[in-house]
Amino acid sequence: MRILNRAHMPWFIFVCAATAGAIVLYLANFDPEKLPAGIHLPAYLIQKPSDHRSVGGTPLGLIFGAVSFAIFIFAALLSLRKKIPLWRIGTVQRWLRAHIWLTLLTIPLVILHSGFRLGGPMTTLLMLLYAIVMISGIYGLILQHQMPALMKERLPAETVFEQIPHICAQLAAAAVKMRDSFKPAPPAKTDAGAPAPSPAKSVTAGSAPMASTAADLSTPTARAKTAVGSTITAAPITQPVPAANAATTQAKAPETISQPPTPEAAAPAESRVTPPPPLNPGETMGTPTARVPEGTQVPAGTESAPLKSPADKTESAVVAAPPTPVPQSTAPVAKPVAPVAPKPVVSAAASADSDSEVALVEFLDRQVIPYLSAKRGEKFRLGNPRFSEDTFRFVRLRIAEIYHPRVDEIQAWCDERRLLDLQTKMQHWLHGWLFVHVPFSFLLLMLTAWHAFVTLFYY
Repeated sequence: MRILNRAHMPWFIFVCAATAGAIVLYLANFDPEKLPAGIHLPAYLIQKPSDHRSVGGTPLGLIFGAVSFAIFIFAALLSLRKKIPLWRIGTVQRWLRAHIWLTLLTIPLVILHSGFRLGGPMTTLLMLLYAIVMISGIYGLILQHQMPALMKERLPAETVFEQIPHICAQLAAAAVKMRDSFKPAPPAKTDAGAPAPSPAKSVTAGSAPMASTAADLSTPTARAKTAVGSTITAAPITQPVPAANAATTQAKAPETISQPPTPEAAAPAESRVTPPPPLNPGETMGTPTARVPEGTQVPAGTESAPLKSPADKTESAVVAAPPTPVPQSTAPVAKPVAPVAPKPVVSAAASADSDSEVALVEFLDRQVIPYLSAKRGEKFRLGNPRFSEDTFRFVRLRIAEIYHPRVDEIQAWCDERRLLDLQTKMQHWLHGWLFVHVPFSFLLLMLTAWHAFVTLFYY
């Protein structure tokens, strides 16, 4: 509480006047020759000489002591008044101003009560306690004047004192989260009780298309196999053949997958040569109609002829000799190739980024996280502003430029923690003196009550 304002002026005048009056009464009763000329007190203010060897036992000395003891009691009630804000006996500010000025008034009263002597062991102890209480109170009064201006200058953003531990915990959690973001994620753990996938249902990613699907010649089974990359799970679908060829198709093996068309099949019908019939019907791979999908128009001259007897077959073979085949272009058919996954190329930038992350993780683990998690940060080297600035400058030189914003964020956390530590220290300075002033004040009050009881009833 600041005392250099107009609200304290009446109290200042009162204390000065009361001190002057107490000094005049003391001189008029115990040392009248030292009174200034022209000052004469009434007779009822002058006490009769007594047999007491100390001033404290005289009527005037007892008045000084009683007033001082009453002021001690009133000063002790200030803590009670703060705990009862709705107590309608003056405001807290008025109580505080009275507490300050009345306790300052006890200084001349106690000195005059003792007669400028310490006395026995009891009075010496009381004077020592009184000195401690008054010095601690004056020290706290000076801090109340200096600390607000100092905190406003050195703390640009002051935080509520009770929230400081929570904010420090948030800063430490943010640093741990950043450290974890640089580390690779651990591999996912498989469930030991889960059943293994069936090989028949497994899907092969990136499988090559089947040869039977080239040039839009495929079967439903082949398309299903190409789509999922698995083995054939259904019987192949064969094309219907004419009734005349039923005897031949019964001896054939089931057709699996039709072959892609050859260059001769793709040539015009006029230049196409009909191959001779196979010697063994059991080895026939099927008629042209069977190799063409259902719904496709069959060129003229390729329909199946009715079966003939062996003699007719020999006669037709002699009469209709096969013409000389016309050479066709033997262009190779392009075969599909399975896609090959590109090999990862480790560039210099990726290597530099990895080194930067390692350096940042090491810096966070060794210096930043212990500093932000500590209860008292001023014990760490990052608590020194000059050392902190040099450290972060060195860290920026070790890492890539892309990570500089991260370093700036970490430095902002450390600067905020440093300001919080400074505010905590100033708050301890501002209120730490109460840990001395308050207990010694109550001890002084109890010993003063005992001293008054012994003086009044045993002397």
